[in-house]
Parts: sequence; C-alpha cells; structure tokens
Amino acid sequence: MAGVYDFKVRDRAGNEVSLEEYRGKVLLIVNTATGCGFTPHYTPLEEMYAQLRDKDFEILDFPCNQFADQAPGSDDEIHEFCTLKFGTEFPQFAKIDVNGENADPLFAYLAGEKPFQGFGKGLKNAALNKFASANNKKFGDRTYIGWNFTKFLIDREGNVIARFEPTVDMAEVRKAVEAAL
Repeated sequence: MAGVYDFKVRDRAGNEVSLEEYRGKVLLIVNTATGCGFTPHYTPLEEMYAQLRDKDFEILDFPCNQFADQAPGSDDEIHEFCTLKFGTEFPQFAKIDVNGENADPLFAYLAGEKPFQGFGKGLKNAALNKFASANNKKFGDRTYIGWNFTKFLIDREGNVIARFEPTVDMAEVRKAVEAAL
C-alpha cells in the first residue's frame, strides 16, 4: 500500500520532488486558491509555519483552479501573489487538479485515507455545500476534495491523521498540528 512518502510531486519550476524529503516531519498538505473566500487562510497558515517550522513542521501548498476558477494564474503569478500579499514562505508546488480524471494521485490517496464528511452545520456551510455540489458534479466518483483550502495533517510517520475542510476554524487546525508535534 502506498504511503505519503511514496508520492512525487512537481515544484513550481516543474522539477520532480519526492515527499520522502519530508520524512520525520509533521506535514499540513493544502489545496489552495488565490481568489477564494478562504484565501485569507494564508495568514494563519503562514503564522503557524513561521512559529512551528523549527519543530520540523512543513506546510505543502498545492494551488488548484478546479473550484469556480479561483486560481487562474500561472504558477509564478500565484507564488508572487502569495508572497507579496501574505508573506508566505512555506513550499508552494505546481498548480494541480485534485478531482477528476487528472487528479493528482497524492490528493486521491489523502482523500481515500480521510474521506469528505461534509462542511459542517450552519447557514454558511450549507451554502458552500450547495455551491460545491454543483461545481463538483462534473467529477463524479473522482471527487476527492470538496473545495479550496482542504487541509490534511500528516504525522511524523507519514500517517494521515486528520482532514480539515475549509470551514474548520484555523485555531482548531493549529491545535491539532501542535498536538502532532
């Protein structure tokens, strides 16, 4: 059975990167977008990264344009936006698909380990669910990710220990990351 460290991804320059390079670290793997209502998550993500990276914590950022075309730029344009607007320093990889026929195998694996359980309760979450369901119909049984800023927490042994939908408060995400460290 494949594990997180068995996957290879592409960096912004198109170079292959083995996730084996991150063995022994706590990882937060996130699909992101620059024009999404959840784009402000970059602020607490960068704060968490700045404060915890010395404890062998990494955030791996994978831009994705599959949700209402909210990441339309090139890899370089997305990176420039994130570094200038949010000061991000964590690794950002090449833009990928997370759903459908061309879904990145890493995200198919992550979602298989921690499947989508819904966005939660409340009016805002119900509205997102309706919008996401309409958007994601085109992916059929290959819908792995519900929306931008879905986060997967990986422990030091490479186990997928949690999945956080974008509607989960970032304080809760941070608490889980700190517990994993």
